[in-house]
Amino acid sequence: MYRDNSLMPKEAVRLAVLGTLIQDGPKRYAELAGALRHFLDRIVGPSLDLMGTSLEMLRYEGLVEALDGTGMEDNALLGATAAGRTEFDTLMRANVRAPSADGLNKLVIALKLRFLHLLDAEAQRDQIDHLASLCETELARLGDLKRASAGTEGHFDAWLDLDIAQAEERLAWFNALLARL
Repeated sequence: MYRDNSLMPKEAVRLAVLGTLIQDGPKRYAELAGALRHFLDRIVGPSLDLMGTSLEMLRYEGLVEALDGTGMEDNALLGATAAGRTEFDTLMRANVRAPSADGLNKLVIALKLRFLHLLDAEAQRDQIDHLASLCETELARLGDLKRASAGTEGHFDAWLDLDIAQAEERLAWFNALLARL
């Protein structure tokens, strides 16, 4: 993890693997690899940072296990281990970094929302509260930028208005989700 206890790309992939196995149950190696590739590509697009994590490495580290067969070579049925479930819980509770252009935050948020129901109710509320706080911080940053750029020529102000509206909508959505939990 980064110093701020947020996920690095390889840890986001670990979260995707472990969450998928915990949520959906054991999967064949090829099916799991294909499902992860599809999900990751659709959220952040092709990324070299995200392609490096091997299911074999997770198996070697004891986070997943072959329930039959040995691994990739015989398309083994893979399942999460107890250590994998502990790692999943740790990864789900990690911080989310301030928004950035690299797409990693969007992936981490998508993964947290995809697997949020697998956490206890208090942890779910903590995670949504943290995501709402990120939206509030983003709104403060964008509002400051808008004030500083007021009256400038071009299309920047209109683009900021769009970004602010989207951040306000995300905040409202997270607050509504928090109220439902």
